[in-house]
Amino acid sequence: MSTEGSKKAIVAALLANAGIAAAKFVGFAVTGSSSMLAEGVHSVADTSNQGLLLLGQRRSKKEADQLHPFGYGRMRYFYSFVVALVIFSLGSLFALYEGVQKIRHAHDHGLESPIVAVVILLVAMALEGYSFHTARRESRPLKGNASWWNFIRNSRNPELPVVLLEDAGALIGLVLALGGVGLTMATGNAIWDGVGTLSIGLLLGAIAVLLMIEMKSLLIGEGATEAEDRALREALPGDGVDRVIHMKTQYLGPDELLLAAKIAISPGAGALQIAAAIDAAEARVRAAVPQTRVIYLEPDIERGPAD
Repeated sequence: MSTEGSKKAIVAALLANAGIAAAKFVGFAVTGSSSMLAEGVHSVADTSNQGLLLLGQRRSKKEADQLHPFGYGRMRYFYSFVVALVIFSLGSLFALYEGVQKIRHAHDHGLESPIVAVVILLVAMALEGYSFHTARRESRPLKGNASWWNFIRNSRNPELPVVLLEDAGALIGLVLALGGVGLTMATGNAIWDGVGTLSIGLLLGAIAVLLMIEMKSLLIGEGATEAEDRALREALPGDGVDRVIHMKTQYLGPDELLLAAKIAISPGAGALQIAAAIDAAEARVRAAVPQTRVIYLEPDIERGPAD
């Protein structure tokens, strides 16, 4: 469900951004607005990013081999990190440069046919709104009762937070671009177009840094969430397993959790009883947290509170 939901959101964002990018560049060619140019480059970056996310999903399905015995699930984290770099380099830095240039030379370049830019920006808002709505809809089953901010910070699925932040940033960026063009129309001073462009660059930079931080953490390796950790510790004891001595977890990919635990077995248990206890514990774990695909349990004889 995680992967399929991500793919729907990515495809919706890709189609929307491809159309928006073309419209924005037409708008820039007609009006000369730097805000439109920055937004056009932003949409090209977003379209490329969705392609990278789809590529990451495809490559993550490669079968495990001797060099990567746990598979390639973290490919999705890697490509999401690359997306953050693209947003920063192609989106943020370009917009900051264009904004500074426009402010410095505001009196040399005015806007032509600004109403065209306004119409294109309004259409782009509608398309981005559709993409954002799709990403929210596909994220809700994973988000549960958590806030959207907590979902972005704590989700082990990389694509949905990326698409959500991209779409939210795009909508805010469109508002900033519309404000820059509108103020330029109202005052006749093109410096406002440059201010709008500069604001877009700062916004994209903030989003890129946040994504880099989150994806870096996932690449290094994050364990189970607090709720999942609690569910695993509750599921392991029972049917011959007295308690959990210690436990470690790590996500090998968005849909694959590794669990390694040392468990205390009742004294006097034979080999067949220990094997049955481990099998039963694995079944309970997979029922409690279905994404726990790789499980290593080390039995030890219960000796009391001191391990």
